[in-house]
Amino acid sequence: MIKKLFVILILISFTTSSFSAGTGSDTATSKVKSNYDKAVESIKFAKKYEAKGKLEKAKKRYAKAQKLLLKSNSKKPNQADTLNYLGFTTRKLGDYENGEKYYLQGLAIEPNHIGINEYLGELYVATNRLDLAKERLKILENCNCEEYKELKQIIDGTKKSKY
Repeated sequence: MIKKLFVILILISFTTSSFSAGTGSDTATSKVKSNYDKAVESIKFAKKYEAKGKLEKAKKRYAKAQKLLLKSNSKKPNQADTLNYLGFTTRKLGDYENGEKYYLQGLAIEPNHIGINEYLGELYVATNRLDLAKERLKILENCNCEEYKELKQIIDGTKKSKY
């Protein structure tokens, strides 16, 4: 009887540890960052470098982020957030024409995307198309968000765009 009980306890112990090992590996897998997440992280670093006046380091980070976003977009095309950051990094690297294309592609998917509307408005200010920038501002008017305030200040000339 004691032998049977001992064998049952060992089997239960073995089975329980097998299940917990399987659960642990799922957690480890979920910690792997996507290309999109890596790109967002790189953009945050680039903005910090830019604020400190370290423009070459910022540019390298934006270029790295852009490459990651292109990979992300090829795996999961037509994601508004990805297209927003593709537009942003492309614009930050000086390519306003293609940056605008990414923004417009994102707006075709999600017309009220707050980030795209702000950044596209900033692009329009930078390319002397104030009427189009004001259209983006109008879309943001009721969002009660920081993006509206920032774009308004840039359009009004009370805040200089870094972009």
